[in-house]
Amino acid sequence: MRRLLAAYAGRFNRRHRRSGHLFQNRFKSILVEADPYLLQLVRYIHLNPVRARLVPSVAALARYRWTGHSVLVGHRPYAAQDSAAVLALFGASPRVARRAYHAFVLAGLASDAQPDLDGGGLRRSAGGWENLTHLRAGRERWRFDERVLGSSAFVERVIASAPLPAPRPRGAEALVIVERLCQHVALHCGVGAAEIRSRSLRRPVVTARAIVSHCAVTHFGLTLTATAAALSVSRQTVLRGVTAGPQALAATGMRAADPLRS
Repeated sequence: MRRLLAAYAGRFNRRHRRSGHLFQNRFKSILVEADPYLLQLVRYIHLNPVRARLVPSVAALARYRWTGHSVLVGHRPYAAQDSAAVLALFGASPRVARRAYHAFVLAGLASDAQPDLDGGGLRRSAGGWENLTHLRAGRERWRFDERVLGSSAFVERVIASAPLPAPRPRGAEALVIVERLCQHVALHCGVGAAEIRSRSLRRPVVTARAIVSHCAVTHFGLTLTATAAALSVSRQTVLRGVTAGPQALAATGMRAADPLRS
């Protein structure tokens, strides 16, 4: 989603001759406990344009292009939206389900009570699923995460079942890993290991550095910062290497697992 939104923002900015952020905050995906929470979430999201006065009424919302409400009420098709799964919660046939869904949305607009559908107390995502376990310290007593929507017991079960992240190599251990990778990759790319750890922009060196960055971050779990420090380059250089690594591996005929065997 980050790549998709970044690409869209870049194209939008070029088209309209502007610069800067286009979307506020990061994309969030939420694990929902059960159907009642899902229904509340669907209604909450689709009523946002009405509450924000982007459209004047629920009737006008049915023709509004920028939410999935018009798809659910049958006014336009959209293959990427799984409307059947939502409508199945309202009735056995599309006609009955759409009528019940429309009544459900109207009831939500008439209600003054706004449910808290942000997923709980934490207002900032902790990162990927592997970071759920980090909530066991500090504010974890709330048993809430903005990527998990449900009861405290449900969120607690999700957090408890999340695998513990492996500790990331740091300091001297990161230096040893990067040195080992540099020596192995240097043999395949025809460059010196010391040159990989420099700021040289020679094409073979850039390719070798991309492979080292990719393997260090993706396969050994080093952070961008630790890898950059070991290579004496910037974090941005390492990030570019992580992205270009698979293509660089293919160009040299190496496999991702090769540097790990040395």
